[in-house]
Amino acid sequence: MSIFDSIKKNTKLKEAIKLSNDARKAEVATAEQMYKKAYQDYADVLTGDLMRAEALYNWGFALLHQAKTKPEVEAIKIYQEAIDKFAFCLLIQPAYLGAAIDGGVACMDLARVKAVPLHDSLYQLAKTYFEKANAIQAGSASYNLACIHALLGEHEASLDALKDAKSKGSLPDAAEIVADPDMAKVKNADWFLAFIESLTVKAPEPEVVEDKAVEEEKPAQPETFNYYAKEPAPVSSDEVES
Repeated sequence: MSIFDSIKKNTKLKEAIKLSNDARKAEVATAEQMYKKAYQDYADVLTGDLMRAEALYNWGFALLHQAKTKPEVEAIKIYQEAIDKFAFCLLIQPAYLGAAIDGGVACMDLARVKAVPLHDSLYQLAKTYFEKANAIQAGSASYNLACIHALLGEHEASLDALKDAKSKGSLPDAAEIVADPDMAKVKNADWFLAFIESLTVKAPEPEVVEDKAVEEEKPAQPETFNYYAKEPAPVSSDEVES
């Protein structure tokens, strides 16, 4: 690919990303056309250059958010397309963190829309995506894994994942965790309540102790004397001659 073609593709990619973001805020009818144009731009970027993982990720990300606005039948199709884009992105760039996390999110959303049982392969696929995300960046998807473990009734694994998310700084606020429907099965468990309480209890503020400087007796200063160099007495010419 020439430098000129590379610049053109980069410009088109930026335009497609902006169009996708704008579509999320637009009216449904307008958004539909904006998404369609953005998808065509993403496809154009990939033509002749399948290593553009960024285009694939943002394409999948746009599909993921578009699916949330659609009725069930159409949403299922769009979610699957999003998952395909994230999978392709990870195929050509295995360390793409966003694709790993959002791939799992798309699987979870699709599982809910389809109302599949918890042992369905979609939940296992979501777990695989989140584990990959954690392998790319430790703790980045630990909360997501905690949700899956909670859904499956795996209490100990869920608690371990929550603790890991907390230690890595990726844990949501306590109120958000309690309100999360994925945590509904465990929200009354003793271990869950204890964990939430540990997030809301403020650590006692350290007592401020005034630092009283102890005035030490200054040692007696030695008496000082001024010593002046004495100039030699002038020598007379007579004394020199003698």
